Amino acid sequence: MPVKIRLTRRGRKKHPLYHIVVADSRAPRDGKYIEKLGLYNPTTNPPTIDLDFDKALDWVQKGAKPTDTCRSILSQKGVMYKKHLLKGVRKNAISEEEAEKRFNEWLAQKEEKVRTEREAEISKQKEEEKERLEAERKINEARAEELAKKNAEQAEEEKAEAEGAEETAEEQPKSEEPEAKAEETSAEATEENSEETSSEEKTEESKEGDQEGGEDEQAEKKEE
Repeated sequence: MPVKIRLTRRGRKKHPLYHIVVADSRAPRDGKYIEKLGLYNPTTNPPTIDLDFDKALDWVQKGAKPTDTCRSILSQKGVMYKKHLLKGVRKNAISEEEAEKRFNEWLAQKEEKVRTEREAEISKQKEEEKERLEAERKINEARAEELAKKNAEQAEEEKAEAEGAEETAEEQPKSEEPEAKAEETSAEATEENSEETSSEEKTEESKEGDQEGGEDEQAEKKEE
């Protein structure tokens, strides 16, 4: 029976999570499998791999063929390199101690590389976060300056309006004084006119009285 090491899909929509399994090559991708070897999560950076190393090595030595993706995963975890070293041991090309030493050295280098990449990624994320915060700070400062400028212009306008209102209030009494004087003058002129009119009326009345008195005297003389 041809056996493959492959991935079977699990997880929610748009949140993939894969099981690393040993399955019959004729079985559906997400169908029945023989044994589960681990988990693979590609959504993290770097991708998370949880693998049972001994089981995976055992199946590879038995002839299980990994798919391209699984071969990459097994290579990252050192399964394929360990298989190569053990093959050399079987051929008496190297000793088991030498094979174990080489594998440990390779594993240490791999872990150091992964750690460096992870630190670089964390540093990059921090730098991006710092740049984002700096950009937000500049935007907030620009908005604050614009708001302060707007408030200052509004305050100047209100001040100018207040000063204009004060000037208008000061000018109003000055304009009322001539009107009051004109009213007083017109009142005085009216009084003078009325006095003149009354004096004229009195003069006319006296004249009329004198004329009536003369006529009466003449009438008395005629009667005598």
